[in-house]
Amino acid sequence: MELTWLLLLATLLLSTTLLVFLFHGGSSATGGEKRRRLPPGPATVPVLGNLLWATNSGMDIMRAVRRLHARHGPMLGLRMGSRLEVIVADRRLAHAALVESGAAMADRPEFASRALLGLDTATISNSSYGPLWRLFRRNFVAEVAHPARLRQFAPARAAVLEELTDKLRRRQEGAGAGTILETFQYAMFFLLVAMCFGELLDERAVRDIAAAQRDLLLHSSKKLRVFAFLPAITTRLFAGRMKAMIAMRQRLKGMFMPLIDARRARKNLVDDHGDATAPPPPAASATTLPHSYVDTLLNLRINDNGGERALTDDEMVALCSEFLNGGTDTTSTALEWIMAELVKNPTIQDKLHGEIKGAITSNSGKVSEEDVQKMPYLKAVVMEGLRRHPPGHFVLPHAPAEDMELGGYTIPKGTLVNFTVADMGMDGAAWDRPREFLPERFMAGGDGEGVDITGTREIRMMPFGAGRRICPGLGVATLHLEYFVANMVAAFEWRAAEGEAVDVDGEKLEFTVVMEKPLRARLLPRAVTV
Repeated sequence: MELTWLLLLATLLLSTTLLVFLFHGGSSATGGEKRRRLPPGPATVPVLGNLLWATNSGMDIMRAVRRLHARHGPMLGLRMGSRLEVIVADRRLAHAALVESGAAMADRPEFASRALLGLDTATISNSSYGPLWRLFRRNFVAEVAHPARLRQFAPARAAVLEELTDKLRRRQEGAGAGTILETFQYAMFFLLVAMCFGELLDERAVRDIAAAQRDLLLHSSKKLRVFAFLPAITTRLFAGRMKAMIAMRQRLKGMFMPLIDARRARKNLVDDHGDATAPPPPAASATTLPHSYVDTLLNLRINDNGGERALTDDEMVALCSEFLNGGTDTTSTALEWIMAELVKNPTIQDKLHGEIKGAITSNSGKVSEEDVQKMPYLKAVVMEGLRRHPPGHFVLPHAPAEDMELGGYTIPKGTLVNFTVADMGMDGAAWDRPREFLPERFMAGGDGEGVDITGTREIRMMPFGAGRRICPGLGVATLHLEYFVANMVAAFEWRAAEGEAVDVDGEKLEFTVVMEKPLRARLLPRAVTV
């Protein structure tokens, strides 16, 4: 249906486009691009650009991009409407763009449809490279991701681990519902809600927020793409989609604001006492955390028209929504891939379990966060999981602040630029047997020993991006992966479900790239050695 409408628009506007082209002798429309050597790509349709976006979806787009790279080279130029998008598939070019020219490639592309859709509230991920982005990012890194702050969320991680272990045990006993991935998604969302709002909510409340958040994400990813084409017109043709989006955002705001207001009241109580250690109200003390992301947002002040102001409610909601989105599907997807590889490779699982038994200090059989720091093989397993199965096969798009040269081509100012994350981690020139799951490669003497996951020295894998816009939650994500992988292996022996092979090659695009055939496994409880 969308393609029909877009083709109709193209037909109506084609005559105007041709008149403009003829009137200017073709020079104004294309002369600038002829003088610059733009990255090569497939033929375009006037107004619509490359029909790749309209005729493919999900993993088909990614496969099509790989085929086009094989034909045109590591720098690929595509068109979405009149907008140029450049996709880079070479790790050295990625390093040159993101690290060596980091400041020049640190902006985000502007979309004409954002303001029309009311999506111009700034967050860490969508802010332009400048003071506001620095403020938001610095706040997150210092007040959430810093190791000292992360330790304050340990009670939440312990509570989520208890919940996750219980749900996995009940699944094995036939009393649980949903897939293993869905169990992981709930656990990670539960944890992030607690970290965001400073409250361990009951399951019903967590699931209600998750449903509202997911509905908005689904609508945004599937129904709003059409507004990238001629937004002044499509926002009128598809006004119903805009109304639905506004209603979903209001629903989410209605859930967030009572939680934000509760932290605001708690902050005011602490301020009134003049004591940062003042306890929360007694009725909430059992489930209230001493620190939360919302607390940090309440303390932020933005320079505005020469003065300072607090964040608005809409800004708070947007940043909280970003916080929940950023670490739920990515972490839960990575968990599923890693556990699938451990099921498929029992010798690797046995080796990991041996390390866990040797490092664990608790009589309960649970792995503490201090224990995790003493497990190099655990870290190698997680690194190999992120290399072999990065949750996102692309990063969030970048944009150069000015025209820049890369790989012999010109990338015009404001061009949407992306990077093929998964392909870089599978580069046979950088990795020995890249399709195999080999954690040993990250141990002493392996081909991945000392690999810099941030990509500062060189890019061999970039599951969190690289450069100025690297994911600020890198440390949070790796801690969560190591902590939960270690504890799931400590609690259970993970075996293949009877009669089922584990497919670690089939991929499907949802919000992240998940297993096409979801993981099914038998979980055998391990004896606790006291």
